[in-house]
Amino acid sequence: MSGQVIKVGQIEIRYLVDGAQTGGLGVFEMKVPAGAHVPPPHSHSNNEECVYVLEGVLRYSVDGATRDLTPGEWMSTPRGSVHQFSNPGSETARALVMLTPDIGEQYFRDVAALAGAGGPPDRAKLLEVMARYGLVPAAPQQAPYVADARAMS
Repeated sequence: MSGQVIKVGQIEIRYLVDGAQTGGLGVFEMKVPAGAHVPPPHSHSNNEECVYVLEGVLRYSVDGATRDLTPGEWMSTPRGSVHQFSNPGSETARALVMLTPDIGEQYFRDVAALAGAGGPPDRAKLLEVMARYGLVPAAPQQAPYVADARAMS
């Protein structure tokens, strides 16, 4: 575990537990600036994911349900569920993300290398990296917005 910040576009990832080394749980901190470009909707073939917000507001969508998560709120993504996130607020959102089994820190390093190569990332190479780690791109969804996050808890 390096603990170093990995910049993927405007998003920052800092691994706390790299579970890819053991095939177990992974935990990382994610910072998403307001208005940041975020990953397109996708699913994980082999992983479950849970996001827990520490600061700011993170808009999180899973299989057609969208919530604005504030500090202390969370949402989980079952294996195979299409999900995406954004930051609709005016301040940076910070969250803990847990994956089991973990895809690992190296995935984010591989994507960061493509995103930082200058210009838009090579789509074919990005899709190859995603596929190597079990991520499947999905068509954008029009998810219904749920104003009260407690309604989905």
